[in-house]
Amino acid sequence: MKKDQISREGIFTFLLETDRLVITEFTPDMARAVHENSLDEDTRRFVPDEVFETVEEAADTIAFLMERYAANEGPLVYPVLLKEGTVIGYVQAVPMAGGAWEIGYHIASRYTRRGYATEAVAAFLPVIVEKLGLDTIIGICVAENTASRKVMEKCGFELKFEGVGSYQGQQRPICRYQYK
Repeated sequence: MKKDQISREGIFTFLLETDRLVITEFTPDMARAVHENSLDEDTRRFVPDEVFETVEEAADTIAFLMERYAANEGPLVYPVLLKEGTVIGYVQAVPMAGGAWEIGYHIASRYTRRGYATEAVAAFLPVIVEKLGLDTIIGICVAENTASRKVMEKCGFELKFEGVGSYQGQQRPICRYQYK
């Protein structure tokens, strides 16, 4: 894994590289890919607030997220790209109540079952924990999302709670993990 901070017009850009992936900051030209990736059934099922029905919705969200990088307050969302430049998903750190942070990630369904989510999360975790000065980070998913659960378990998260809890504003069966 290679980690760099590259200066772009005096602003530092987040950049991580793995054998197959690049994790970087959003740019406006990624809106179409973000829109298209958000329309898959897994996004609608597990993270419906991250569905962008139009390219314009995706562009507005990207503009907001780009502003968050300088503030370092979150949400801090970074696109995951294949080495050749195709945007396939994202990883993120989102502030929670009480000062905790939550990790999130999604790989578009046409790129799943190849280990990309595990590779991205494994690379992202130590960097974002250091960047934010965290001792721990939380991971929460719907209990039936076995793929997400496997990613967290492979990346060293420990299951702390399984039961009914708040998720996306609804009471649902969830799993809450913690990474130290």
